[in-house]
Amino acid sequence: MSKSVRWAWLVSLVAFVGVALVLSFVLALTTDSRIFYERNFVWLFWVNVTVAAMLALVVLLAALRLVVRLRRGKFGSRLLFKLAGIFALVGVVPGVLIYTVSYQFVSRSIEAWFDAKVEGALDAGLNLGRSTLDALVVDLGNRTRAAADRMAETRLQPDTLQLERLREQLGAEQVALLNGSGQSLVAAGGTAGASIAPERPTAQQIRQARLLRAASQLEGLDDEPTPGAAPRARVRALALVPNNDITLAGEDRFLLVVQAVPTSLATNALAVQSAYREYQQRALSRDGLRKMYIGTLTLALILAVFGAVLLAGLLGTQLARPLLLLAEGVKQVAQGDLTAKPVSSASDELGGLTRSFADMTEQLGQAREQVQRGVAQLESARTHLQTILDSLTAGVVVFDRERRIESVNPGATRIMKLPLSAHVGQRLEQVPGLEAFAMSVWQRFELHRSSPEAGERDHWQDSFDLVPTVPERDTLTLLVRGAVLPNDARLMVFDDITDVVSAQRSAAWAEVARRLAHEIKNPLTPIQLSAERLQHKLESKLEGTDQAMLVRSVGTIVAQVQAMKQLVNEFRDYARLPAAKLGPLNINELVGEVLALYGAQAEQGRLTAHCASGLPAIIGDASQLRQVVHNLVQNALDAVDEAADGHVDVVTEAVRNDNGDVRAVRLKVLDNGPGFADKVLKRAFEPYVTTKSKGTGLGLAVVKKIADEHGARVRIGNRTDAVAGLSELAQSAGAQVSLSFSNLAAVPAAAATVVVAGSPPWRTEDHGHNTCC
Repeated sequence: MSKSVRWAWLVSLVAFVGVALVLSFVLALTTDSRIFYERNFVWLFWVNVTVAAMLALVVLLAALRLVVRLRRGKFGSRLLFKLAGIFALVGVVPGVLIYTVSYQFVSRSIEAWFDAKVEGALDAGLNLGRSTLDALVVDLGNRTRAAADRMAETRLQPDTLQLERLREQLGAEQVALLNGSGQSLVAAGGTAGASIAPERPTAQQIRQARLLRAASQLEGLDDEPTPGAAPRARVRALALVPNNDITLAGEDRFLLVVQAVPTSLATNALAVQSAYREYQQRALSRDGLRKMYIGTLTLALILAVFGAVLLAGLLGTQLARPLLLLAEGVKQVAQGDLTAKPVSSASDELGGLTRSFADMTEQLGQAREQVQRGVAQLESARTHLQTILDSLTAGVVVFDRERRIESVNPGATRIMKLPLSAHVGQRLEQVPGLEAFAMSVWQRFELHRSSPEAGERDHWQDSFDLVPTVPERDTLTLLVRGAVLPNDARLMVFDDITDVVSAQRSAAWAEVARRLAHEIKNPLTPIQLSAERLQHKLESKLEGTDQAMLVRSVGTIVAQVQAMKQLVNEFRDYARLPAAKLGPLNINELVGEVLALYGAQAEQGRLTAHCASGLPAIIGDASQLRQVVHNLVQNALDAVDEAADGHVDVVTEAVRNDNGDVRAVRLKVLDNGPGFADKVLKRAFEPYVTTKSKGTGLGLAVVKKIADEHGARVRIGNRTDAVAGLSELAQSAGAQVSLSFSNLAAVPAAAATVVVAGSPPWRTEDHGHNTCC
């Protein structure tokens, strides 16, 4: 790293820290956490001052360095000084102008916040709330006094029913008759969950009621309500019940009425009071706000000015560097040095001037150096071309005039799944497994040479099916392009389009299924209902063989309609598979849920499960994977249905890498049936490919579609060897289908305990699998 680059990084870091701290000031004044920032304003201010001082120090050092260069008379120093001055002026003048405008704007904006109209509106709102509440208190006091007068006229001790009637008339929350000491004699009303007995009035309230015959007050509005709860404000009125007895020994009685203040009124009153209090606090701190804003603007100006000056020096240095390189090169050429000269990496005219000078001196070098440079360029181009070939996803194979393999890129090895690099120098037909493919390719070369088709003047293109010799591998569909190179060499470029062809077929079948399901499903129900109605109308009118023929014919129609409905439903499911809802899933529990539907087969010994313990959870859709397991198990049971010793095994196991870590979870379904035919294996996952007389051929197509949605790899094939840990019957022959889930959840799944209907829980055996008895 050069010295100028280190300076640039240092300045960028300091400027970034300074701008971040300035922005923290702005956030302190505009976000909800401004109280925290205002409380730490002092130390944030001094941190920004420190950053500004550091920038000033850097600018001072840069200026001293420039002065030293000027005194020493170095080439380009004066130009650097002029450029630095121009850039600094361009940065400082707009900054000062923006600062002046912002200063005036901030000062006037803060004064506008505390306008007299706003303060008057808050005072008016506060007075309006107070007058409303006072009117409510006075009104309740007058009504309570009137009710006490009416009660005195009756000269009878009121009961609870009368007080309840009085409470409804007054619209109060609670009404009570108290004795002279404030104890409750009779009470009515009260809030839900509270006692009927009212809160005892204070001695001061009782004295005031004796003197004025009535006293009322507002309670609960001074207390701050808990967050999220409505305020509980109420008006309490206490009135003296006149004593109309002639005797002097009669005890005073008081009528207590408690009425709740409407929640909206109490909430608005508290809101106005809180806003008024906060406004007064902000009004007292307006000078502090002004200082904070103006201080922030001042620090931002200082940081911007210092940063502009420093950046001006750095940019001036960058502009002067090409001239310094050119002056040094002219000096070396004058001394007879014709070696390659350093050039500037800038893309402007000064950089172009240094490059032109370097080209001129390079052309004056020795011929030997030119030859060596040409060889180096040729080797570099060859390496570049080889890098491009190695990076291609397509396979590229070059043959010499003797049809021997000359070069192979990694893409060809990956597509073919064969070590083609080990067969360089050999013919293509000598590679094991490529004999038929090589013959087809060379025939296509000869056909293109003898009778090229329209548009095949320079190259030909065709597709070939590459049938593997290993049963576990699938047939590949390759799109091959061939061309003739100079000296009768041959070039072959090919891509694996197996998935593309399969996807095209699946898309076409899905569209066919959707249209068939739409066109066929509509008339099925009317057909069935019409046939059943004919049977209902005509069965009683026919006898003997005619009646039996009618019943048999209608039964045939209904059965065939049901079969057509099932076929249409399968069409619909294949054409419109819902989107997968992925989540962590225990594969053993899922297998257990599906196998619980096959309790009879498990009791007969025709179905056995082998679930490895401690498997990690996979990411999948439970409903779709349940359908996958069900399809595979049902297909396997159908394959061994006619065999007396037929048996199906369901296996879950972990696939580990060389380090012993689990890289995938595999689900396998194996049977000892007849297996798959070769023609079925090539197109097993395409729709309507089946070996069952009553099958639709959509089962494995749906399985493949769901597996692709889950990023799982599905393989089918015929079993050729024994599988450890499985039943002896299942090792003889048959088919196997496996799904490998590599999308594992981060948290391992708990050990599954799976129960099959009619069977005890699964237990762990010595071979590490869980098997149900």
